[in-house]
Amino acid sequence: MVLTAIATSIVIGLSAQGLAPVASTPTQKVVATASASPASAPANTPASGAPVFGDQGDDVVRLQQAMVVRGFTLKGGVDGVFSPRTQTTLRNMQKAVGLRVTGIVDEPTARFLGLLVVARLTPDTLPKVGDSGDAVWSVQQALINNGVSVKGGADASFGVATVVALGTYQGRKGLPVTKTLDWATAFSLGLVDVAPPVVVAAPVTKPATTPAKPAAPVVPVVAPVAAPAVAATPTQLDVNALPKRGERSEAVRLVQQTLINSGVEVKGGADGVFGVATSIALGNFQSSRGLNASQALDFPTAQALGLIPSLESLGIPQIAVFPVQGRCSFTNTWHESRGSRLHEGVDIIAPKGNLIYAVVDGTITKRYDMASLSGNGLRLTMADGTYFFYAHLDTIAPNIVPGAVVKAGQILGTNGATGNTTTPHLHFEVHPRGGAAIDPTPVVAAVNACHITEPRPQP
Repeated sequence: MVLTAIATSIVIGLSAQGLAPVASTPTQKVVATASASPASAPANTPASGAPVFGDQGDDVVRLQQAMVVRGFTLKGGVDGVFSPRTQTTLRNMQKAVGLRVTGIVDEPTARFLGLLVVARLTPDTLPKVGDSGDAVWSVQQALINNGVSVKGGADASFGVATVVALGTYQGRKGLPVTKTLDWATAFSLGLVDVAPPVVVAAPVTKPATTPAKPAAPVVPVVAPVAAPAVAATPTQLDVNALPKRGERSEAVRLVQQTLINSGVEVKGGADGVFGVATSIALGNFQSSRGLNASQALDFPTAQALGLIPSLESLGIPQIAVFPVQGRCSFTNTWHESRGSRLHEGVDIIAPKGNLIYAVVDGTITKRYDMASLSGNGLRLTMADGTYFFYAHLDTIAPNIVPGAVVKAGQILGTNGATGNTTTPHLHFEVHPRGGAAIDPTPVVAAVNACHITEPRPQP
């Protein structure tokens, strides 16, 4: 697939592919859960499932990661041990943000850190006004975790407060303000794993009319009879499988008709065959819009034609700079098997020594030096906690250390094959708001610069 919808998660994840310093097991414990009951846990009581002082393991790693990405210093780094150092950082954080200073991961603290887990939903079972139960609680908690206040809290009742909160969230994210939990909103909140399909109406065939037959003088003239209108056939351009050269389909016909509607000639018309004529037309359109004239229907071209939604409208993180100096290539390998684990990134294949760039303005929050899996790697974190994981670098620039503030386009290092690989490439992951990885292919495809070989000017 070129694109896989991109699911976000509320849980602060481990570092990419289990590359955190603490060994992870295939089955991870839930960090913290909360009942759909509106009742809050008593003061000084840890949230259900939250780590406590003296614990070790994945849950502690997630706690530590959550504090670090929010800018709080943890002496000794993320080591997976709930030690006095971790408790001190926890107390300092609670004091700084106005929480009760307990040194315990209570429910308010877990909520602030985004550690309260919400249940996954499916597009056909989204709750609506008047519903109640765990699904509604998950929606409310997801809104709260995303910084939107729900009056009365997560009480598991879909009433006016939830409607207002949904409208507020939709307005902030640039989504249609329906004040209902539609598919796009649920995906943006990380409640469903699959992006909504993009429905595009096929071109409407102009109704043909049948001329009136000459009537006999004694017979009244029959009015012209219009042929039955050809209904618009709803179709969708699958963002996960953009049409390719050699394909024959209605999706190709839609692309061709859209090019024609944009003033670009497609020799032979919209015949549904992706051949030379369609490639040439795409190249002409791309050149006229200042896009890479690849003559293929890539992500930026499909967006420019209005055939797929923007990342922003789906609530997916956007990057300003492609992470690798060209020439390079990549395909979608999201969730392909890698032995006992699934692939959670995109592999951008490029020669050893090609430059690696910061994709956004942010802070280096983690550096890996010759780790067993990632080799030389980095974590670049944005202000909202979203982080980008880089692995297999040959070299890391000397000034790129934890705490370093970088600008989009700044050189972070060079491409390589360190860690568990022999092929020079960059393994790149996207973790929205510090949570679980999402399919990064659309994120990099939106700014694909594999054709640009010149080094970027440095900020």
